[in-house]
Amino acid sequence: MNIAQNVELGCYLFPNKPALIFEEESFTYKDLNERANRVANGLRSLGIRRGERVALFLPNIPEFVFSYLGILKIGAIAVSVNVMLKSDEVSYILNDCAAKVIITTESQSEYVQEADLIALQHILITEGTAKKGISLTELMAKASPEAHAVEMARHAPASILYTSGTTGFPKGATLSHGNVLFNSYSANCCYRIQKSDRLLLYLPLFHCFGQNAILNASLSACATLILQRRFDLEQVLKTITVHQVTMLFGVPTVFIKLLNMDTSDCNLKNIRYYFSAAAPMPSEVAQRWYQKYGIVIHEGYGLTETSPFAAYNHNLKYKLGSVGTSIANVEIKIVDGNGYEVQAGELGEIVIKGPNVMLGYWNRPFETAEVIKNGWFHTGDIGRMDEEGFFYIVDRLKDMIIFSGFKVYPTEVENIIYQHPAVAEVAVYGVDDRLKGEIVKANIVLKTGHPITEQQIIDFCYQKMAAYKIPRVIKFVDSIPKNSTGKVLKRVLRQESTVVSSRDAINRVCTGSSCQ
Repeated sequence: MNIAQNVELGCYLFPNKPALIFEEESFTYKDLNERANRVANGLRSLGIRRGERVALFLPNIPEFVFSYLGILKIGAIAVSVNVMLKSDEVSYILNDCAAKVIITTESQSEYVQEADLIALQHILITEGTAKKGISLTELMAKASPEAHAVEMARHAPASILYTSGTTGFPKGATLSHGNVLFNSYSANCCYRIQKSDRLLLYLPLFHCFGQNAILNASLSACATLILQRRFDLEQVLKTITVHQVTMLFGVPTVFIKLLNMDTSDCNLKNIRYYFSAAAPMPSEVAQRWYQKYGIVIHEGYGLTETSPFAAYNHNLKYKLGSVGTSIANVEIKIVDGNGYEVQAGELGEIVIKGPNVMLGYWNRPFETAEVIKNGWFHTGDIGRMDEEGFFYIVDRLKDMIIFSGFKVYPTEVENIIYQHPAVAEVAVYGVDDRLKGEIVKANIVLKTGHPITEQQIIDFCYQKMAAYKIPRVIKFVDSIPKNSTGKVLKRVLRQESTVVSSRDAINRVCTGSSCQ
């Protein structure tokens, strides 16, 4: 098996069918396969062999797709690097995986510091002049367009995707060919992708959602992928109309933005399928979406470490607020702190077992053993399962707030606040407090033309939830910090509050001339 055999099959069955559309360019399955072959042969000419790591430090451009497939064709391992990272962060990842080659753009290459990289042998440059390294275009031009993906074992490493590092240094989740192919098969079964479908991809290709749940799923179904360099709402709406997109994937914040704007000039009628993942979808948002457009937003659940697909709120029975049931051949259960399965309706940690679970963290056996126990991956997510086997994500274990001994789950509070008609976005998080342990704080983005006070929000909460869950601090903001996939960065919010609290404490102590 080999992930890249998907594009070879597409080339054989539908050579002239569009596989990839980017801006003004269109690539057929034959084009895509030949370009991947040229990358594969070019890498071979540089001495890259099976099992060696090749890093992709690229935005959403066709060269990412060519290179990714070419790397896999020769049995090398594709390492995805977040394009938002800077020099020290890039060096850490490249040294951690001992990458021999990095493929990047001229502008991004300034963050590749060769002197700090112990294993790096070649820098390949696309989009711009190769002031250092080799031109990827020239390398491909000299290489043969003929190649075949080498056969790989099911458990052979295929890709390394680094976690966001929200709890420390990034760790490289290592996915096998079997992991990714299983994910593609599962996605196709759930999404029911047809070869006539046109999938819009603006989510970053360096992330597991974009790379596996959309790119690889699209190629395995011989569908057409509409690639967008980055998320731009106006461009998304234009692309949907111009390219007659039929399947739209996103994170909750994207659907919230669409819901809060006028989309009358955009032709959404061709879109037959909506899908959200990467963060919990507020029930209020899902309800409002259905009321406005008459179609549900299907939800999925998973993590980079599970390739990512694990659960799906599906076509047989859709349940509002749920991430659905476990996908075929995957087991999910809810366990307590001692690892014992809890009863239906009880809260606990979500653990997952199946062919989607990663091989482990690259060169980190201790960290791997901490999260994979007896084949079960411990997600760090808090959830519950109902009597019908549908799962509900409550929150991240690390985001849970302890207020005077009471457990407060931010997502639960957010879902209530989203019900207020003036609220566009909200993020709830815990702030250290000397007396209470932690207090609940909410950052809120208001809809345009909806003035409201902090007290009005608090009064609204008093009508909807227990007193200990109500935010003690309300902060109205213009935006909420998110990562590249749209997931709210609670860590950043907590850090900002800690800095402000420290300054307030200093200001209270330092008065007059006593503090210089």
